[in-house]
Amino acid sequence: MSLLEVDAINSYYGDSHILFDVSMRVEEHEVVALLGRNGAGKTTTLRTLMGLVAPRSGEIRLEGSRIDGQPAFAIAKRGVQLVPEERRIFGSLNVEQNIELAMMTAPKAWPLERIYETFPRLAERRRSRGTDLSGGEQQMLAIARALVRSPKIILLDEPFEGLAPIVVRDLMAVCRNLAEQGQTIVVVEQNVAAALAMAQRAYIINNGHVVYDGTVDALKSSREIMTRHLGV
Repeated sequence: MSLLEVDAINSYYGDSHILFDVSMRVEEHEVVALLGRNGAGKTTTLRTLMGLVAPRSGEIRLEGSRIDGQPAFAIAKRGVQLVPEERRIFGSLNVEQNIELAMMTAPKAWPLERIYETFPRLAERRRSRGTDLSGGEQQMLAIARALVRSPKIILLDEPFEGLAPIVVRDLMAVCRNLAEQGQTIVVVEQNVAAALAMAQRAYIINNGHVVYDGTVDALKSSREIMTRHLGV
């Protein structure tokens, strides 16, 4: 049994059919990349997993129990955390207040010291308001708020978008360290090289359909698939 199993989900925005029989699996302690061109359905997939979009058909199971159709807060309590592309930190609160707010409803929260060991820059900026942080610092804070809740799986939506290369490098190092410590991650990322450097397996979505399901090594060796579906 996989940690997360997605079986033929179909998701819509109004009357627009976005995901077509999407199936995937995520094993415990695994990093999975979800790739595809803009508008392919990657973010909708994460939003469906998180309960922000209810699939009209299909099943989503976490540790063997169905979570499709449940509200996002219930899925979060089960151990799934989404770090959205917009980050959605509280700009009027400082770094530590943002983290403490996420801790309040966590069944088993990380201690602040562990967060600051993971993100030393946040320790330096702990009294700074969210609006005063750089883009990279805001992304660190968004990931920290998810981690503090001891999630079984983290869904990262475009974590490197708009960030300077040196910041991307530092965030990738954090994500690799988390993976080595056993954190399960699903990452949606337009930076294909960065995503593939983190992940063991990958899915490619094209126009709402899964068109590739396999290892990162096999994907890298297929120039035809990389060019056709990812433009690289």
